Amino acid sequence: MGFEAVGGEPEIEGIEFVEYATSRPKEFGAALLAMGFQPVAKHRSRHVLLYRQGDVNVIVNADERALDGEADAEAEVVLKALAIRVPDAGVAYRHALACGAQPVSSQAGPMELNIPGVHGPGGAVLFLLDRRAGVSFYEVDFLPLPEARFDVPALAGMHFFGIVQYILAGDTARWCNFYERVLGFTPLPEGMRFGVLPSGTIMRSACGCFFLQFIEPPAGAEDAHWQEGFNRIGLGVPDVEKAVTELESRGIHFVDASLLGNREMGALTRTLVGGTQFELVHHAQLDDC
Repeated sequence: MGFEAVGGEPEIEGIEFVEYATSRPKEFGAALLAMGFQPVAKHRSRHVLLYRQGDVNVIVNADERALDGEADAEAEVVLKALAIRVPDAGVAYRHALACGAQPVSSQAGPMELNIPGVHGPGGAVLFLLDRRAGVSFYEVDFLPLPEARFDVPALAGMHFFGIVQYILAGDTARWCNFYERVLGFTPLPEGMRFGVLPSGTIMRSACGCFFLQFIEPPAGAEDAHWQEGFNRIGLGVPDVEKAVTELESRGIHFVDASLLGNREMGALTRTLVGGTQFELVHHAQLDDC
């Protein structure tokens, strides 16, 4: 399936939040704490917590139906959604549908924001969110936790860098087409790389603030389990070695650098609860991101 080119350049401003669905919120929350995140708010009506550090917002959805529809019936933690901040969510949503994106039905309850979204890979969701009303999404849908600070300092300068997306064999062109038409991403020149994986295709957002990396199954892996969807987030840090040292002191362990290449470029945590991993990428945050 191709996606149509529609008049008007899509505009995006950055990543607003990522959402994990989990059946083990306590254990996953402990992993986030070790990564430097702090819980700051709870959802008004659901078993959902907002964690934050710096400009990185992570929503942990432990609602009883959070993992419904997962292909892996034993999944415990799934990176379920990516919310992209745009100047006007209505305009961006209509543009996405005109390009051929498939809409996600709203699950907003009373007194909650109705956030438009479209389907991404493997059942994942791409939400489109703006700040035009002068009131943030978090102020409407969430209640602050007692004595919580919303301005949580970023550990080792961590900030959103991007998302690693696992796709099916031969689907790179399809997803490149999707993100280019629907959201205005552009492929990086051949040979330009970030982080720990030399394979795959990388696209940059129109705002230049974050990246997507598409990974197809390796050759000869036809019989291996390969789950299409968002796999992990990449967190940019100005000094990878310093960030690794600080996180290791907090109980986070990393894949041996000799298995991944240059540690100065990036690092990958060992598997955490539910198979989750976080990637560190050498990257200085831009002033306007």
